[in-house]
Amino acid sequence: MISCDEAAILCCKTQYKEASLIEKIKLKFHLFFCKACSGFSDKNTKLTSICDESNLKSLSEKDKNELKECLEAEKIKSS
Repeated sequence: MISCDEAAILCCKTQYKEASLIEKIKLKFHLFFCKACSGFSDKNTKLTSICDESNLKSLSEKDKNELKECLEAEKIKSS
């Protein structure tokens, strides 16, 4: 049986569709016996669905670089 630490990692991998079939089976087996990890998995699943529903957006690499340059320029001005 896997440890709770391994189960947490597999839980996240499963939610992002990165876990193999064997990893998913190991996780299911662990969750069957470990109520703490089962609770973590349920909460993690809810959090993921809330984030998906909220339609979060992130900056493009270009925008990130522009923002970084602006912040660095402001830092230099204030020094």
